[in-house]
Order: sequence, then C-alpha cells, then structure tokens
Amino acid sequence: MTSRVAADVLVALHMAFVIFVAAGGLLVIRWPALAWLHVPAVAWGAYAELTATVCPLTPLENVLRRAAGDAGYEGSFIDRYVMPVLYPSGLTPLDQQAIGVAVIAINVVAYAIVLRNVHRRQRGPNRLLPSRSLVRRVE
Repeated sequence: MTSRVAADVLVALHMAFVIFVAAGGLLVIRWPALAWLHVPAVAWGAYAELTATVCPLTPLENVLRRAAGDAGYEGSFIDRYVMPVLYPSGLTPLDQQAIGVAVIAINVVAYAIVLRNVHRRQRGPNRLLPSRSLVRRVE
C-alpha cells in the first residue's frame, strides 16, 4: 500500500511538473521571479521531448508500481486520468517533437509578454505621450 501511495504521489508531482513546464510562463507573467525556476524546467522539458529522453521520474514510478503489484492499479484517479495524459498510447517521436516545439512556442509568447511588462515598468507611466518640451518646440 505504501508503494502504491508513493507511486501516485510521484505521478501527481510528475504531472504538476509537466503542467508547470507547459504553462508556467503564464505564472511568470504575474510573478517574474518565478522565471528562475521555470526556465530550467522548460529547458529540461523541451530537451526531453525533442530528444525522446526518458524522464528520471519514469523509472522510479515503474519501480514503485511493480512494488505495489499490478492488481492495485484499478480505479485510481491517478491511473485513470493522469497516467494517460503523461503516457498516451501511440505517442511517436514525431508527436514528442511537436509537443517540444509547442512547449517552446507557448513559453516564448509568455516570456515576450513578461519582457514587455518589464520594459513598460522601467519606462514609467505615460511614456507614449510626447514630453512637454517637445510639444513646446513644435508650437
């Protein structure tokens, strides 16, 4: 039973990491300091998908599943809903590359928004309006 719970917790953490890699850039828009955690996570996630590298969590999950016994798999939320998302059947290397490119694209857009926001904050308010000295020169 302990192995079963440990495997489920590990799968849930694995899924949370996958979600963080894919959509964590949206969190960085709100909390830019989170980029220090997110950028390495995206780098690893994109690398793993583009090169078909096995995540180190996967073998550990498998060991815990075997220790729990196959009969314990039925009916769990993790097995029923999370595992098929993490390990879809029929996933090809081309699919993995597409996922890797999508992860990169989503995060490039998110970080472009972050950089735009940082740039706006540095420039201060109303920088789009001409300065008074420029308006006087024109008059």
